[in-house]
Amino acid sequence: MRIVLDASAALYVASTGPGFRDIQQHQFVAPPLFWSESVSALHQNVFRGALSGLLARRALDALLSAPIERHSPEELAERAWRVADELGWAKTYDAEYVALAQILGVPLLTRDARLRRGAARVVDVIGPLDL
Repeated sequence: MRIVLDASAALYVASTGPGFRDIQQHQFVAPPLFWSESVSALHQNVFRGALSGLLARRALDALLSAPIERHSPEELAERAWRVADELGWAKTYDAEYVALAQILGVPLLTRDARLRRGAARVVDVIGPLDL
């Protein structure tokens, strides 16, 4: 199954023992901002002391080697803008994940509760435990 993967779900999966090995039957896609957002979140967790440098490094390695396709359709920015308007979001970061799921007609995988609540109004949303 093809699934749009957001940074919160990817970091959760990358931080587990098996990482992406146990869910290789899925084809993960993400918008371009996914990689910057994921690396930034890992670094922020180390900076704040919420995650050790060693664990973050392992998660980063798992993330960078994960089979995640970068997908940037031409209409992504315009669609993200409309999604943000529709869901009442000031920023379009999360809307890019939703827009990509809409464009591809696939579910969005997230652990972000706010994103899940909003996105569920316009796309199918699943969590890591649903895999």
